[in-house]
Amino acid sequence: MAQEQQERRGGGSGEQRRGSGGKGGGGKGGGKGKKEEKEITYQERVIQIRRVSKVVKGGKKLSFRAIVVIGNEKGEVGVGVGKASDVIGAVRKGVADGKKHLITIPLTKSNTIPHPIVGGGGGANVMMRPAAPGTGVIAGGAVRTVLELAGVKNILAKQLGSGNPLNNARAAVNALKTLRSFNQVAEDRGVTVADLFA
Repeated sequence: MAQEQQERRGGGSGEQRRGSGGKGGGGKGGGKGKKEEKEITYQERVIQIRRVSKVVKGGKKLSFRAIVVIGNEKGEVGVGVGKASDVIGAVRKGVADGKKHLITIPLTKSNTIPHPIVGGGGGANVMMRPAAPGTGVIAGGAVRTVLELAGVKNILAKQLGSGNPLNNARAAVNALKTLRSFNQVAEDRGVTVADLFA
């Protein structure tokens, strides 16, 4: 009898533990759901996948390098690089790296940049200028991908110097990072936004 009672007690406590674990699991599951919703808002585009090699003692070690641009088309964008022995792993690492390096850019009502800017990365320079509504994204290569995922709809851009996709993508991000909105400039100068155009 005593053993049966202990087993029942043990079983009951086990059920309680499972129940509490279930609640905790539900809480975690809810958190994951939120993360998944947040991840869905970001779009990913692979700019380049290259097979690269490293010379080691036994010969050459082959791996893949993926350049990935990630953005939400609402002013957030980032460039990531991932290396792995397989393409899928490299892209996954690139996405994770891109999320670590997300930047937020100021956009005007016409979905363009507030002022002309030049950005550099490695041997590449990228020049960007605001454009009127209806112009579209006039840019090429990696710069176009970065601007589209950043949510810029009207812009004129030109790659100067190197044609390397990684350097051009980084130059584009560097240019977008240094943009300042009219409100920020007015605050720095200690005047109102209306006084900037006076």
